[in-house]
Amino acid sequence: MSGHSKWHNIQGRKGAQDAKRGKIFQKLSRELFMAAKAGGSDPNDNAALRLIVDKARAANMPKDNIKRALKKADGGSEEHYDEVTYEGYAPGGVAVLVETLTDNKNRTASAVRVAFTRNGGSMGSSGSVAYMFDRKGYLVLDRSKNSQDEDTVLMDIMDLGADDLQTSDDAYEIYTDVKDFAAVRDGLTEKGYEIANAELTMIPQNTTPVPEEKKEQFEHMIDQLEDNEDVSEVYTAAADDDDEE
Repeated sequence: MSGHSKWHNIQGRKGAQDAKRGKIFQKLSRELFMAAKAGGSDPNDNAALRLIVDKARAANMPKDNIKRALKKADGGSEEHYDEVTYEGYAPGGVAVLVETLTDNKNRTASAVRVAFTRNGGSMGSSGSVAYMFDRKGYLVLDRSKNSQDEDTVLMDIMDLGADDLQTSDDAYEIYTDVKDFAAVRDGLTEKGYEIANAELTMIPQNTTPVPEEKKEQFEHMIDQLEDNEDVSEVYTAAADDDDEE
């Protein structure tokens, strides 16, 4: 790993995301619906759905909202969403991946392009930056809620098949191969750990500092993308402040 702290960035954006809770629930409802349509509405029999249910719970999505999305899928709704990923560069040459779930590709493509071009970024072709990221399993243990020391955590996660551990004052960040993610997550739970975050994500192989004069423009672009109801995830290769020191 490059030393990139995903948890640092998640925590840094948490306040802004809390203010957009309604929109986040709407996005999660789409993801729940599509996962349930594809593989059934029982999370115990549908690994993809279980991940999204965990994600929804982590976002404090009400149980009734989750049940409603699953019931809608069971009810044979004809709604359909396409998964489309857009690639490009943010101000300062920072690689960006934008994952969307949309019922109107033209609308979504136009909105994503506007977010890039009006904020000093540029769109790229398919594959132009994806190779700079690796798909990984990612789990976080909040140190304030887990008493185990670093040596114990490291031994436990390696026994379970994890790839890497990053330790900070606040958290243990654990990275796994995608195929080992579920086993590591379930194994940690069985060992008594409280998991603060668990997801499949895209991790940049290397990070790029955002020039000071472009930080405001960069943040505005990311905010505009995340505000779009069709956008599920935005991944960047931006170095956080700790990386730049």
